[in-house]
Amino acid sequence: YRREPSVPLRSSSSALYNNLCVLRAGGRPRTCFGAVHGASLSLVTSDGIGFTHRQLPAKEGSSGLGTALLTQAAWCVLPSRVLLVLTSQKGIQMYESDGSIMVYWHALDVVEHPPAQAVFARGIAAAGGHFICVGTSSGSVLVFDIPPKGTNITVSEVLEQHREAITDIAAELGQAPDGAGDVVTADDTGTLCVWKAGEEFTLLGKIPALGCSCSSVKLWNGIVAAGYGNGRIRLYEAATGILRAEVSAHARWIYALDLAPQTGRLLSGAEDSFIHVWKLSRNPDTDEVEIQHCHAECVTDTQVCGARFCDPEGNSFAITGYDLSEIFRYGR
Repeated sequence: YRREPSVPLRSSSSALYNNLCVLRAGGRPRTCFGAVHGASLSLVTSDGIGFTHRQLPAKEGSSGLGTALLTQAAWCVLPSRVLLVLTSQKGIQMYESDGSIMVYWHALDVVEHPPAQAVFARGIAAAGGHFICVGTSSGSVLVFDIPPKGTNITVSEVLEQHREAITDIAAELGQAPDGAGDVVTADDTGTLCVWKAGEEFTLLGKIPALGCSCSSVKLWNGIVAAGYGNGRIRLYEAATGILRAEVSAHARWIYALDLAPQTGRLLSGAEDSFIHVWKLSRNPDTDEVEIQHCHAECVTDTQVCGARFCDPEGNSFAITGYDLSEIFRYGR
């Protein structure tokens, strides 16, 4: 991978898990990037010639308790539509993909929580064809049923298996083997839950905590890839929860993972200023999960907080760093 021209941001990136979202326009040389800074999302569209900027603010909610801070943003690509989802201390906002129209707002219930406990939503994933899952600080996962068009979005289910704040949610990016789940949720203790999406979500298994927070999780071909605060990446079988591989990938807290669905490349970024590209595969003879290191990149003096592939093959990727007012891009 080689460094390519950077994408300028109107504001710097906050030190949040998975603080970069990328949407590649199908068949066109147009890519959209988004990074959270405080109470707003910086959106940048690159058409290969120039950049178009838009700022999306966090919705205040009805409590009037001042500005809400955003915690994450992600594009959710469903078969019928693409929505841009923002999470904050006040609630969940859903926009049309370009951020022009807000189609849905879900306020978080602040009343239930004790005063000392933070309230926020975090962890976003499209799942099961017409659902979007969003995690909360109480450990519950809200499942939204998304119609093919319009604003008639409803909460179809609330998943209550976690006891700590949700950190990340991932959906199957490849072809899940029989019996494997297609959604995985992670929390602050490091507990992972594997689900089968459907009109009712089914809990297939729980992977116990290891005394370390799981900051980012991905799911590909029945393999759960989880990044932890101790800098390790663990690979589990989604069907059984069995640990297949463990890598001491980083010297500091991992902030972001991403997977290229067509090749099984895995991208990791951490506080130690390093970006790594790995290759996941299954041995055709033994069905064992294998991981191979492909590339390392040091972004000097930068706490990496977001990392995303820009294409399904994993031939290019982008990263954000804490307090950086640009997105660094790399391509093969």
